[in-house]
Amino acid sequence: MTPAMLRKIRSCHAFALSLGAPWASKHAVLLAGIAWVVGSAGVSAQITPPRSDREATTPIPAATRVQSLDTVEVGRFDGGRMWTFDRPPADYFRSEYAISADSAWFRTARLGALRIPNCSASLISGDGLVLTNHHCARKFVSQVSAPGEQLLEMGFYAETLEDEREVTGFAAEQLIAIRDITRDVEGAIGGRTGPERRERMNEKIADITEDLIDDFGKDDAISVEIVTLYGGAHRAAYVFRKYTDVKLVMTPEVQVGFFGGDADNFNFPRYNLDVALFRLYDGEGVPLQTPDYFRWSAEGIEAGDAVFVVGNPGSTHRAQTIAQLTFRREVEDLKTLDFLNRRAQAFQEFLDAFPVQAREDDIENDWFGAVNAIKATTGVIEGLEDQVLMARKAAAEMELQAAMTATPELRERFGGLMERLARIQDEKRELDTGFGAFLGLTAGGFESSTLHRAFLAFQILNARQAGAPASFLEPMLAQVDSIGSVPPVLDGLLIEARVQEFLDYFDPAEDRWLGSIMRGRTAKGVAAVLQRSILADSATTVDGLRTGRLDSNDPAIRFVSFYAPEYSRFQDGLSALLNREEEIESSLGKARLQLYGWAVSPDATFSPRISDGVVAGYYQDGEAIEPFTTLAGLFERYRALGRDQDGGEAWLLPERWLAAESGLDLSTPLNFTSTLDIAGGNSGSPVLNADLEIVGVVFDGNLASLPGDFIFLPESNRAITVDARAILAVLDVVYGADRITAEIRAGSGAAVTSEAAGVSH
Repeated sequence: MTPAMLRKIRSCHAFALSLGAPWASKHAVLLAGIAWVVGSAGVSAQITPPRSDREATTPIPAATRVQSLDTVEVGRFDGGRMWTFDRPPADYFRSEYAISADSAWFRTARLGALRIPNCSASLISGDGLVLTNHHCARKFVSQVSAPGEQLLEMGFYAETLEDEREVTGFAAEQLIAIRDITRDVEGAIGGRTGPERRERMNEKIADITEDLIDDFGKDDAISVEIVTLYGGAHRAAYVFRKYTDVKLVMTPEVQVGFFGGDADNFNFPRYNLDVALFRLYDGEGVPLQTPDYFRWSAEGIEAGDAVFVVGNPGSTHRAQTIAQLTFRREVEDLKTLDFLNRRAQAFQEFLDAFPVQAREDDIENDWFGAVNAIKATTGVIEGLEDQVLMARKAAAEMELQAAMTATPELRERFGGLMERLARIQDEKRELDTGFGAFLGLTAGGFESSTLHRAFLAFQILNARQAGAPASFLEPMLAQVDSIGSVPPVLDGLLIEARVQEFLDYFDPAEDRWLGSIMRGRTAKGVAAVLQRSILADSATTVDGLRTGRLDSNDPAIRFVSFYAPEYSRFQDGLSALLNREEEIESSLGKARLQLYGWAVSPDATFSPRISDGVVAGYYQDGEAIEPFTTLAGLFERYRALGRDQDGGEAWLLPERWLAAESGLDLSTPLNFTSTLDIAGGNSGSPVLNADLEIVGVVFDGNLASLPGDFIFLPESNRAITVDARAILAVLDVVYGADRITAEIRAGSGAAVTSEAAGVSH
């Protein structure tokens, strides 16, 4: 969805480092920021959505929105349509869309989809061809670029099979089995609470995981993930098959993969070819045979057609209560916005001073991640300030509250949960300085790599001094070793940002730990001292830890030691509150399941989901927005905003595209909008028709989708998709990718071989 970072960062809202064991430092809850919420709707489990829901998704003018808060009603899908494969909504799909939607249909939908790093993807041929977004592939394009190559700017197409370039760190996961483990885990937990509850739960989950891996043959490619739904009321073990032998096949130029840049992000009309192609291999240099793949639609889709998206929405929080949402609006999300603004400023300063290096080191992508997340967070905050939306949330909460107290039995089980949760939010407010000062201590890409290493190294040194065995320290050393470096100038700017956050929330004259850090210096002066640490260099850090050259006298280690006691007090208090909050959320989840069943979809967890919707436009600021754009619009945008105006670089087109214009059918649909329910992590998800054929690949949402973190609004929330017809047309005419278009059309077979480059069609 939206270029790489927006919704990816949504799934980056919490970082936890659990050091366990008696010698370890205390459990650290490291907030990084962007919370995403999703709501609960008061719907009976026996009720399936009516056929009239199709009419409810017809775009309506903003002027018709409910203005009287007294008449606000709960929408049937306020809680979203991110259905799980544990309990797929077969009856609803058959009723609403008149399709088969049997077990074989859902199996095809599940096995054709993939989860890749921070994104989603799909198999589109029997020879391992994978479709995803350009913005999900950017770092891999940089990775395979040879010295002097500028593949991000120039694009890449492997004309033969031998030209496909191997990438590292790319794992494609396919969900092959699901096991309901709710009763097993609940039986192990019993009535326990607090640390003992978590300990028994973790022990049971470890046993289940080991048994499942044994069942599937102890294959290194098999992994088990425990997926928690409805706040912990339901738990399932998801068994994945992982593919790591992967090569890059094709990406367009970044100029068209992200056409319009930040200015067009979250907006529509859009004109992006946000696509990339990879291929899975079998480890022996041969394309992997993948019989479970999605065929390509020959017909495409029209306005009003049913569409489905299968992917991995990263994180939503639609089940959060009014009290939780209010805390976010007043504390957590505002602190997050401050954090992001400061990082964006640091990236911008570096980009302005070192534009070439910023491009080569992909710092531009980090900058975009920050500004993208700023837009996303701002959109959520604005949604939380919208009285109508909050009234809908309040109405849903009142329905749930009434249902939970309707009988003595329900009152005994669930009474008082909302009130207890509200009191916890009040207690969290007392920790607001910690939320601001310690946000994102290990937020990769947004924190100084020197400080990130120092945070972990400080704990390693403490654990070693306390007698921790080597087996305990090795994974921690590997974690330190995995932290990449940023250019020293940028690292200094990020250190300054962190020190300034300390100064924003604490006073060096009153807080001795901060006075010890500052010693009368500015944030820039502190950064200059810290950059003399051996932790500033990734090559010397782990060696220093192993040989003992790194000790408590290192300036970066001293820096951490000064703030560690204050941070420890903050995280101890927060951890206790979050544990209590988690237990209450689990009870609320059980209430929802008992009252509504699976008719209300659970929050996103970066696990495979399927969503349904229709192709539809919408209204924005009183203006009707049509659902389709075309290739003609792309060239018109270039001429209006790129070629003829100063500062229009975001709308420039590569020469290859200008040369191919006359050969393209400019009426070909390029992007379209639909009522599909997506979130961060859905980037690269296949959009399918009722026959489970590819009709596009999703890459973004509109501005009205931003409050989708806590409430889904089918009347205005839109997913934005690259149309499959444009993908084929551009591969044919602009890139001359006959080998790949032949493979897509055939689905497999000879089209994958290097000799197929000359296949005609």
